[in-house]
Amino acid sequence: MKLETARILSHEQVYEDTFLMWLSCPPIARGASPGRFLMIHCADGYDPLLPRPMSFHRFRDNDDERQFAILYDVRGRGTAWLSQRQAGDQLTLFGPLGRGYAVKRDAQNLLLVAGGLGVAALIVLADEAIKRGKAVTLLQGARTVSKLYPTELLPKEVEVFSATDDGSAGHHGLVTDLLSDHLPWADQVFACGPNAMFRSMSGVLREARTRKPVQALLEERMGCGTGVCYGCAVFARRGVKLVCKDGPRFELRDVFPY
Repeated sequence: MKLETARILSHEQVYEDTFLMWLSCPPIARGASPGRFLMIHCADGYDPLLPRPMSFHRFRDNDDERQFAILYDVRGRGTAWLSQRQAGDQLTLFGPLGRGYAVKRDAQNLLLVAGGLGVAALIVLADEAIKRGKAVTLLQGARTVSKLYPTELLPKEVEVFSATDDGSAGHHGLVTDLLSDHLPWADQVFACGPNAMFRSMSGVLREARTRKPVQALLEERMGCGTGVCYGCAVFARRGVKLVCKDGPRFELRDVFPY
């Protein structure tokens, strides 16, 4: 995998410990699509050594150049280093990697389910679906109101329902509590979040006695992003799969049966 150099176009904190960074790197942007990811080296030297996986969060065209954004939380030394970068700085990265979301041509009503920072990978899917004239509903869940993605940053056509663990905004409880009310409307369901959310979704789908497919973007720790280290292995219906290479998009029922 060839290493590329990206230039930071802008960088800002958009909500609690969560940053939005726009990047220019045409070789990476050419193959990028919703649900795929890239690996970013987050250090001046070799500490931390391993790159960090980041979902493509948004795309835009500027002077005939396709640019992309990442949305990330500060969670450790690597992302703390990344949060200090400024416009004009350069990053070393590689990608795009993995299998992204696949929207059926005849699917009109798209239901997106986001847990925590899982919303980062779903916003670009919403953007592109709205451009194609599709209807989009986003269910987003977070610990508290300060960790919800700001609705004013979404296309106005997206219908949003929120849930918080502490009841500070929207439904008091899990985002999956909202799922059953919206399932009948949806032609396709797309999700990204922690495994606990996927297990809960599986339970809701089982109770609903539906075989409606759900495309789940799995979040796992990755060492290489290319399938070499086996650090992101998961057990699926057809054996051990690698999130970085076989995913990160899986059919939910293949990993969390319902």
